[in-house]
Amino acid sequence: MKKLILLILVLAVAGWVYLHFTSQPTPVVKPVETFSAERYMGTWYSVLRLPHRFERNLSNVTAEYKLNRDGSIHVVNRGYNQKKGEWSTATATAKAVPGMNAGFRVTFFWPFSGGYYVAELGSNYEYAVVVSDSKDYFWLLSRTPRPSQGLIDEVTARAYAWGYNIEQFERVEHGPISN
Repeated sequence: MKKLILLILVLAVAGWVYLHFTSQPTPVVKPVETFSAERYMGTWYSVLRLPHRFERNLSNVTAEYKLNRDGSIHVVNRGYNQKKGEWSTATATAKAVPGMNAGFRVTFFWPFSGGYYVAELGSNYEYAVVVSDSKDYFWLLSRTPRPSQGLIDEVTARAYAWGYNIEQFERVEHGPISN
């Protein structure tokens, strides 16, 4: 019985590895063509997002990106959980998708990874729109916690044109922490 369970486990892992490493990424929106990882590094503020359990009750959300020597990117996502009264932090590694200038596979928990595609980018890297392999994920990131309402409206209109349910979008609160 132990051998059968071990065999099933090995086959399941092998199947997952095969599917994970042989499947092509399928971004909802084609990533931007011109992208400089060096310019993208630094702090980004999450401004607009689709709701997810891993960001529930989080305000003051930031993503910090640092380029590693091997070309991968060290990711630190941080937000304040208002219900718990404490900061929540998650770290990950992003690796470039071959053939995509602004496409990455991000791993928070090995061996699982998700698509991260920069679908839109300000000419001065002042904002970025990030999508994934499904319409379940969407973020508007900015170098400032409060970009113009005009930018938010323009990005929301494009998201609608891309087929996102913009009624579900959440604005991320940035401000003083109250306990």
